[in-house]
Amino acid sequence: MRVSLRWLKELLPGLDLTATQVAERLTSIGLAVDGISQPGRGLAPVILAKVLGREAHPTRSTLGLVDLELANGRTQRIVCGASNVPAAGGMVVLAQLGSVLPSLGVPLAPRAIGGIESCGMLCSEAELGVAQSSEGILVLPPGAAAPGTPLLEYFPELDDVIFELDVTPNRPDALGHVGVARDLAVALGLPFAMPSIPAAPEASGVTLDALVEVDNRATERCPSYGAAAALRVSLAPSPAPMRWRLERLGQRPISNVVDITNWLMLLYGHPMHAFDLAQVGSEGPAQLIIRQATAGEVMTTLDGIERKLDIDDLVIADAKGPTALAGVMGGASSEISATTERVLLECAYFTPQGVRRTARRHQMHTDSSHRFERGVDFGDLQQVLGHAQALLAELAGARAVAGTKLVGGVLPAQPTIRLRSARLDALLGVAVPFAEAVRILRGLGFAILSESASEVEVRAASHRPDVSIEADLIEEVARMRGLDAIPTVLPSITPQFQRGIGRLERDVIATAVSLGLSEALTYGFVAKESLERLGAPVPVVTLLNPLTEERGVMRTSLLPGLLEAQLRAHRRGEPSIRLFSLGGVFLPIGTARPETSQATRPREADDELALPVEMPYFAALLAGPRSSYLSKSEEHDVFDAKAIAVELVERVTRLATRLERANGAPGTLHLHPRGAARIFVGEQCVGHFGPLHPDVVESFELESPTMVVEIDLAVVEALGRPTPRYRPIPRLPAIVRDVSFVLPESLAAGDVLSLLRESAGPLCESAELFDLFRGGSLPPEHRALAFRLTYRDPKAATQPDQAKTLTDAEVDACQQAVIKSVNDRFGIGLRS
Repeated sequence: MRVSLRWLKELLPGLDLTATQVAERLTSIGLAVDGISQPGRGLAPVILAKVLGREAHPTRSTLGLVDLELANGRTQRIVCGASNVPAAGGMVVLAQLGSVLPSLGVPLAPRAIGGIESCGMLCSEAELGVAQSSEGILVLPPGAAAPGTPLLEYFPELDDVIFELDVTPNRPDALGHVGVARDLAVALGLPFAMPSIPAAPEASGVTLDALVEVDNRATERCPSYGAAAALRVSLAPSPAPMRWRLERLGQRPISNVVDITNWLMLLYGHPMHAFDLAQVGSEGPAQLIIRQATAGEVMTTLDGIERKLDIDDLVIADAKGPTALAGVMGGASSEISATTERVLLECAYFTPQGVRRTARRHQMHTDSSHRFERGVDFGDLQQVLGHAQALLAELAGARAVAGTKLVGGVLPAQPTIRLRSARLDALLGVAVPFAEAVRILRGLGFAILSESASEVEVRAASHRPDVSIEADLIEEVARMRGLDAIPTVLPSITPQFQRGIGRLERDVIATAVSLGLSEALTYGFVAKESLERLGAPVPVVTLLNPLTEERGVMRTSLLPGLLEAQLRAHRRGEPSIRLFSLGGVFLPIGTARPETSQATRPREADDELALPVEMPYFAALLAGPRSSYLSKSEEHDVFDAKAIAVELVERVTRLATRLERANGAPGTLHLHPRGAARIFVGEQCVGHFGPLHPDVVESFELESPTMVVEIDLAVVEALGRPTPRYRPIPRLPAIVRDVSFVLPESLAAGDVLSLLRESAGPLCESAELFDLFRGGSLPPEHRALAFRLTYRDPKAATQPDQAKTLTDAEVDACQQAVIKSVNDRFGIGLRS
């Protein structure tokens, strides 16, 4: 939006700030100034000169030599090629040396033309930068001013500053100079009044009813339609100051009638349209019909394009058909022309949504639609129409037809809003004098209905559709007082224990990557059917407007996203899959989780504001062949999943893990019953792993068996992480004993290993499985497992000075206890 500083000063006579100061103030009240330009800068040396005579150039037939009179009787000869140099006595515009014309961009310097030096230049409107094009130089009537008069003194309109405002969509009032001036007046404490409308001479013996009938058949799309008329109009170019101002503000001057409608749009921010009354309707009163277009109806708009209308388009029509596309552009059939003598003026309020749809449909973004889409002032129709009639009388010699027509339905509501002083201070965090707040609201155009020392009731203004609640009024007060008037106060901070927010997640990601996994970033929204196929918890958050059906609920498991990534990778020819994902799952209220702090404790189930419990999880997925070199590749199996699970948990927690068969434990039903296992740290289950159940593999149409690992990071975080302590290398030697047992395949090696550690006593430093043998003389469905037990005095690590070397007798006693415990518990002895 371009705004003229000269126009603002006309609306605010007391405005005496510089352009920079005005720009800073506008920006501070939310009307950001993106750029400042001064079109008249560089024109100070340009003056008016009197033509004394003209003669032909001696060597150039297309040029002439013009003798000019300057100030104090001085004369000067200029070389000029213009064909419209006036006769002696006429006035022209002379750019003296040093002038910076917009057409040149550099200071004017002496120039030899055809062998004759010319120290200046006679200027056209285009060369002065006040018009896009012009025919010949600018000529003024004889005696218009004394020779030597500065151009900026004769035409003050040229001395202007243009601000480029970044107007937000919620401020349609700022798309007109009146709205900008109103805000600036309140911010600077200046008086403001709507532009005064001079009385226009009226046409006698003619009534508006006799000229036009308005039939509003679409009051929902056009709640108010205003019409007025003027007769005996003389079409002509607008006065130079009006044309030049319109040009600077981005409007192409056309004729006095059309220019008046654009002038008022820039002034009030309310578009209007002028019809040639002779081209609207037939005999008798012209009939204007506001209606929706019929299917297949066509019209030609002012840009000369024939447009096929939609039944959702709102049109202004006469008995013959559409004459304007409401709120967007007028029609060619009723445009103002050189023969126009009677003008019908339109100023209406069209609903923003309807204009927006029509403009998008026909790909027409006009100055009119830009304003109507944001919501124009529906309370200024008579003001704008009256001002248009007055300008037509002044600039086109017209006679105004008395009265205006307003036809419509229900206008947008103007709610009554209560503003409380206590709420104002609380929301802004600073004490605001309430009388000042009321003054600001009154200055912004809000009607004060009732007022007390601490409370006021106002009616929302028709020019501010964005203000409807108390917080909006408070924002207006803060905006006008300046955000810098609100002190910056640092909030008090309650000391808390150090928390490692995000540290665990970073450690898990780094560890997973070091184990050869790649991270997959998956959606938090999944298909409900995917969760059902996995037997995951029932989702508790369903989206009302999902992106797609596959993103309908918030996930209760990370596996659907990983399985989707696996399928996508397979479709693109990637056989080996080693992926992991880390993120939150959203589980029902009451889901158990470690209560590490009050901040992470879920709300009670009967709390009306209770939300689903968001729990951090890790999941990994292995499928396809392992990486291999110079050997046949083999498929990933459950031992790969076990290695990932154990290594990840032990590296992150620095604690030992143990495994147990899942045996259908909750949360593992989607895993193969013979391959699923749970991971424990101490007595706390932190997750599980195993191959996906064949039914799940089939339901997801997976191409190969898939191994998964799932770890509850909330449980892992609650376990803590012990600080590593240095242990010196023992100086005393250890005693190592190996034992081998023949075990049935149904007996887990982990159960035997746990019993060995338990029964070996405190002298046993470690026990580990180191060999497996099947076949040979072993019975069917049996295997031989060899375990290595290491014995050493426990004091060797902590109190080396008091430690002793163990004797064979001490170690033998421990070994006998081990063998006896295994025989008593499992009924097996040493392998012979």
